[in-house]
Parts: sequence; structure tokens; C-alpha cells
Amino acid sequence: MPTAVPDGPAETPGSKAEVVRSARSFTLPRGTGRTAARIGALTACQAALMVGVGLLITGPARGLWPLTAEDSVNVGLERVRESTLTTVSSIGSEAGNTLTVVVLTLATCLGLLLVPRLPMWRQAVFLAVAVSLQSLVFLAITTSVDRHRPDVDRLDASPPTSSYTSGHTGAATALYAGLAVLVLSRARGPWRRIGGAVLLLLPLIVGAARLYRGMHHPTDVLGGLVNGGLSLLIVGRALLVDRSVTAPPSAGREPAARTAGTRDGARRPGVTVVILNPTVADGTARDELRRTLEQHGHSDPLVLETTADDPGAGQAARALREGAALVVVCGGDGTVREVADALAGSDVPLAVVPCGTGNLLARNLGLPLSPTAALDAALRGSPHRLDLGSVEGDGMAATRFVAMAGAGLDAAMLEHTDARAKSALGWPAYVLAGLGTLRTPRMRVTIRLDGSPAFRRTARMVLVANVASVQGGVTLLPGARPDDGLLDLLVLDPRGPGGWLRAVGTLLRGRSASPRPSAVRTVAAHGADGTDEAEGAARSGTPVEFFTFRRAELTFGTPQPRELDGDPVGPGRRLTAEVRPGALTVLLPSGEK
Repeated sequence: MPTAVPDGPAETPGSKAEVVRSARSFTLPRGTGRTAARIGALTACQAALMVGVGLLITGPARGLWPLTAEDSVNVGLERVRESTLTTVSSIGSEAGNTLTVVVLTLATCLGLLLVPRLPMWRQAVFLAVAVSLQSLVFLAITTSVDRHRPDVDRLDASPPTSSYTSGHTGAATALYAGLAVLVLSRARGPWRRIGGAVLLLLPLIVGAARLYRGMHHPTDVLGGLVNGGLSLLIVGRALLVDRSVTAPPSAGREPAARTAGTRDGARRPGVTVVILNPTVADGTARDELRRTLEQHGHSDPLVLETTADDPGAGQAARALREGAALVVVCGGDGTVREVADALAGSDVPLAVVPCGTGNLLARNLGLPLSPTAALDAALRGSPHRLDLGSVEGDGMAATRFVAMAGAGLDAAMLEHTDARAKSALGWPAYVLAGLGTLRTPRMRVTIRLDGSPAFRRTARMVLVANVASVQGGVTLLPGARPDDGLLDLLVLDPRGPGGWLRAVGTLLRGRSASPRPSAVRTVAAHGADGTDEAEGAARSGTPVEFFTFRRAELTFGTPQPRELDGDPVGPGRRLTAEVRPGALTVLLPSGEK
């Protein structure tokens, strides 16, 4: 019960006025001041170094080689000018122009904050600060060092700044090399290295263009490259490597506890337990995870490794016995499922750290796929209740799943996916295995949803899902949500090339054309002519059907391969699935569910 606030001018420490002041106060992330001071000190050293080199070039060293050969380089480039190269150099020079750099930096930072489901504040600040500090150092250099531009015909108007250093080249280095760092560290896929290489080439192209156009000496361009590179090194080390700036301990945690159902909003005392699959997390990954936990106030976590005989359930049970206040699971889909099954109904929050191949739950929750980034995002978020599915069948012990269970084509694909291929290729290994299972025989299945009359279908695949996407990020059930108190059923039955094309088109369009049907409306027992609705649907060749339910009973005509959360569980003729609403508490970034 809230405590009453007495009338009168006096204000106690728990008074309403103090609560209002506290609510309106703004707390900077921890380590901001220390990190800013370190960046400032190193930037001052950078400026002193660059100015010193500039004074050396324009003073005692100007009569020494290779500085004495610079004029001949500029004259030689002037002699080889021709229209095509001049046009190309103009484009290259514009890539480092002040307006271009400012616009691209602003656009990139806004994109990093607005486009991802989880705003990438750290990366946006890294890029903005690196570009800005490079400009500040450049102004200090050009004010302190007076160097004339090359004595050749210059193709651009000469700005009122010293030739040393090249401002275009320095700004291009900070921007494009900074983007290369973000692409190489955050992006996934084979194009990542190509994109990073192209971005790293752009500052060199800008520098070559400025030389060709007679705007700088070679050492001016080299100085610009060094200036931009040092700014990136200083800021990147502070924000991306050391990560000394972390969220304040109160940010999002007390409200988070209330979201999960605790009464006083304070974090419960207890140990932090990390359940880790040692086959997918090496020593470096462990150190990074431990460091991330410590940055968020979780010191000395208890680390429990899974084994072949106990892939997570026993460790999670021990965590509960130890009075865990937070459980972090680091592993693949199987490890996550085992831990979630054991934690169901406990109210202990779970932080999911994707370390496997499919990472179904992490992908569907919008978590970063980098383990440290996913942990950092989870620890900055708040607890949310997610549904689980419980499933049983012949030859299968009753268990729970977090993402999906299925039979037919998808289970056959998982059975045929080689473990070495998964390790080497990642999720594309599933695609390669899927190509070899497209001829999986059509099954006959009888379906009963929420106690409604049973109906029959033929199908290549049936999928019971708590989330929308499967391996590789392919969305098969666009309407599925892990917090709606329902499970979704996909029945896939394409016939021939045309049927497959229709099925793909339906899945790409999603289910926007029709509302989410309830089980009762979807499976009305008979048509107006007395024909079973399922048989009518089969005759029409419907390639994809969607249903929602709370309990489903699936009976197959012959034993079918089956899977749970991406792991094969052996063939059988029966699957019974039921939703467990809000059974699992998971830490999610704000707005992610």
C-alpha cells in the first residue's frame, strides 16, 4: 500500500516532491565521464603528434628525401590528366567533401538508431564522435601548420586552410573506415568482407583524387589517413573494445522486476548462473560474457557447463536450488529448450545468448546474434512473459518447446543436416539438406484443434509454432507471436511446380489477406453439401493453410520424422501440443517481444 504524504511545507526523504525530482533526473551511463576524459586526453596527444609532424615537414625536414620528391609527383600527375580521369577524380574528391561526410554521417547514425529493432546507440556514437574528433584535430593542425599547396594547376578552388593535412582524406578515413568497422563487426554473410573491403578502399580513392587534382602533397594525404585512423582507433578502443560505458544500474531494472511480477520492484538477491554449452563457447567467448555481466553489476557468476548426458535441464534445476536471480543460457536451440523447460513457471528471468547454428528463439525475439551483444541487450532490457508449448507423442517423453515442433519435410531436413556442415556453413547447411528432402513423401494427417471435430489433410509438412521464423530466418508463420497465449499451425501441401510457386507466394505475402482465424471457424466440420471440409480443401489444391489453437492433436497415417526446436526427436505417428501461456520469463530489450 502506498504511504500517505503529510501536508505541509516539510519534505521527508520519501516525500512526493523528491520522488518527482528523482523521476525527472537524467542519469548518464556509467563510465561516461571517465571514458570522455580518456578520449579527450588521447585526442590532445593525437593533435600534438600531428602538429609536430607537420612542423617537422615544413621546417627541418623539408630539404630531405622523400619530401624533396613530392613536387615531381604532383607535376607528373598533372601531365597525365585526361577527361575521363578528371571526371572520376571529381567524383572521388566529392566523396570526402565536408557536406558529403556530414550528410552521410548523420544519415548513418539515424539509421543505426531507427532501423534496427534494437537501437545501436554505441555504434552510432562511435561513428559520430570519430568523425567529429577528426575534424577538430584537423582544425588544430591547419591552424598551427602553414603549408602552401602544390605549385601546379589545381582543379578545385583552394580553401583557406593549410595543405597539411588533407581534410577530405581525413574525413573520408573516419567515415568510411568507421563504416567498415561496423560492417565487419556487426554484419553477417559472405558479402560482409566485400563490403568492408570496398569501404576501406574509399579513403584511398579520395586521397588519390586529391593528389590528381593538385590539391595536396603526398605527405598531406598520408597525414589525413593517419589523422582519421587515429581518431577511429581512440574512439573505437573506448566504445567498442573496452566498452567502459555501461547502462546505469537502475536503468530499466526496477521497472523490469515489476514487469515480471515482483512486488517491490527491486532485484531479488541471489546468484547469477550461466549455463554454457562448452562445445560452442570457447575461452574467449566466456571471458567476454563474464566481462559483460560484470559491467551490468553481475559479478562472480556461477558457470555450469552442459554435458552430453545432461544438455541443460539439470544445470537449470541446480540454478533454481541455488536461489538464482538470473539465468543466462549460452548455447544452441537444444540447450535453450532444455533450460527453458526447467525454468518454466519459476519467474526467474532468462537471458538468451545465441551460440548455435539456428538460434531460433534469439532470431524471433530480435536479439543480436553476437553473443556479447545479445547479452548486453538483454541485460539492458526488462523481463517479459513468453508462452511455451508442451508436446508429447508416441516414443517421445512429454516436454516443452520454445519455438516450434513439426513433422514431415522440416524434420527430414534436420535429420539430413550434417553436423560438420552446420559447423562450417552455419544455417545455409539446412538449405542444402532441404534440397535433398523435397521429395519427402506426402503424409496423411488427422487434426483435432481445441476439441473441435477432427478433420483430415494430406501434407508435406505440418508445423506447430510459437514463433514466426524457422532456420535461416525464413518466415513461415507471419502471425505467430510468442506472447499471445496461442500456438500456430502450418499445413504445407504443394503439388507440383505450380503448387510450390503458390506456396512460396503465400508465404512471402504473409497472412495479411485474411485475419488470424480461430480454430473453430477454420475447421467447421462439413460443407453445405455434406462433404468433409478437409476433403474439399484437398481437392482445391490449397498449398498452405494456417490455424491457431490452444491444444492440437495430430495423428499421422504412417510414422513421420519429427523435430523439436530444430532438433530431430525420432519418427512417430502422433504429436499432441498445447500452449502454456506466460510460462517463461525472458529478458528482452524494450519493445521486443
